[in-house]
Amino acid sequence: MPDRISKDILCILFIIIFDRRIPKTSMTTTRHIAIVCNPRAGKGKALQLCKQLAEKLTACKISCEIFSDQWPSGFNGFTDVFIAGGDGTLNYFINQYPSISLPLVIFKGGSGNDFAWKLYGDISFEEQFEKALHGEPLAVDAGICNGRYFLNGVGIGFDGVVVKAMGRKRFISASHVAYLWTVIKKILFYREKEMQLRYGGVEYRKKMFMISIANGSRYGGGFLVAPDSAINDGLLDMVTITCIHPLRRFYYLPKVQKGKHTGFSFVKIDRITRTAIRTDKEIAGHIDGELIEDKEFDITMLPGRYLFRY
Repeated sequence: MPDRISKDILCILFIIIFDRRIPKTSMTTTRHIAIVCNPRAGKGKALQLCKQLAEKLTACKISCEIFSDQWPSGFNGFTDVFIAGGDGTLNYFINQYPSISLPLVIFKGGSGNDFAWKLYGDISFEEQFEKALHGEPLAVDAGICNGRYFLNGVGIGFDGVVVKAMGRKRFISASHVAYLWTVIKKILFYREKEMQLRYGGVEYRKKMFMISIANGSRYGGGFLVAPDSAINDGLLDMVTITCIHPLRRFYYLPKVQKGKHTGFSFVKIDRITRTAIRTDKEIAGHIDGELIEDKEFDITMLPGRYLFRY
């Protein structure tokens, strides 16, 4: 009987030691990746990007499936979702699947790609593909405005007017140049709107040129409205810009493009988790570049809402 017990103990020890020597890679789950896109994003660039991603994954012996015109009701059976498109496509995705918990990757297939830039900077497609395959999923903050989720940010006032003026150009020919040209056409004659703000125990009314509630940093393919924002700090950067003389706006515009405006007296930045903005008349705004018009904007931070590989 003692010999039998000794043999059992040796067997258990052998299993424990052997188990510790099993490489971690041999225990990983088989990858099965969904690739989704808006086929019209970036003048068809997103669709071409989908095909390129599928070819790369197939070469790596990773199974994948493309969804373009018709997206699935859910992603059961998939391990990751690759999204090819711009900020509009990404915004549509998170509002279609607000509770998704799979790791996400956004590949630059739109015109501005501002949130993708916040995640990946100016790295090449090949470098981003490596991150998509091997990067650890990290939690990224989001927000919700009037029941609609966002990742990059909300703009109320002047930048809402710009989005409204661009109309369908945002979908068929929008670019940083188109956005800039619309800004130049509108900037001289736009008049500040009176807005009531309430956040963190503070409440006041004031005429505002624009208010940006930013999770990301950039709008319009290159305007660094909130240069110091972070996507994982559990806070939104609320950038308020008050009255600026119309002729001085052309002087300050390049400063905003480069993120050099934060020290000016008419600019205020607060880091918040919630805000309520009210106006007497309906005004234009945007949520991740998508037009919204209302008199009330209720915005709340959602910390660590989604997982991205970046």
